[in-house]
Amino acid sequence: MLVLAAVVLVLMAAQPAPVRAGEALVAVATNFLEPARKIVEQFEKDSGHRITLAGGSSGKLAAQILHGAPFDVFLSADQERVGLLVERQAAVADSRFTYARGQLALWSADKLPLTGDHLGSLKLAAGERMAIANARLAPYGLAAEQALKAAGLLDLLRPQLVYGENIGQTFSVVATGNARAGLVALSQVMSLPDSARGNWIVVPDDMHDPIRQDAALTVRGSSNEAARAFLDYLMGPRARRIMAGLGYVAGAQ
Repeated sequence: MLVLAAVVLVLMAAQPAPVRAGEALVAVATNFLEPARKIVEQFEKDSGHRITLAGGSSGKLAAQILHGAPFDVFLSADQERVGLLVERQAAVADSRFTYARGQLALWSADKLPLTGDHLGSLKLAAGERMAIANARLAPYGLAAEQALKAAGLLDLLRPQLVYGENIGQTFSVVATGNARAGLVALSQVMSLPDSARGNWIVVPDDMHDPIRQDAALTVRGSSNEAARAFLDYLMGPRARRIMAGLGYVAGAQ
């Protein structure tokens, strides 16, 4: 029995130590919440780590990180806010990369107010409203203003515009019927069931600056193995497939 016990102990010692599951808190731009939820679900199954998501506008999340919010990872809707965190030494420079490129869509839960098949043919009736995100806080809001300007509509429609603090609020304004249409993230439309998608057109990329979305570890998360593993996973094939299915171009293309 003593010999058997000794053999068991030797065999146990020879086994590789199990990887300890960790936890990480991820700040994610509102437009990317649904893809992030799906990626996190798969990541947790594959890795054993646990991820908690906190959504909001990129501007507000960046400000919270600068003021000490306990986030380990930042998934922004632009490059500017991550660059600011790196500059302020609140994010790790060599962890930064572009994880996705977003696409803008004109969307309505009902018929689109178009006289043609492109953004330039948008025509709102008196009293109708159109929703876009706040350009100072949300990259999709800036892209929306650029697209409207390129179409020659920004000044004309300005009195009829209503602004969401982030792209999630903007989408809700349209979904609840408080605006006839809105310029939203294509991913939000693609996340809806087929029966609820309404009508939309994709805004051509050449009508606005590219919506390149950067990610980085915060300084707080620099030694968090779960946070690092999640960022690695975000660059992998499973995450890329999820993004592509929800209206994103994966990576820095």
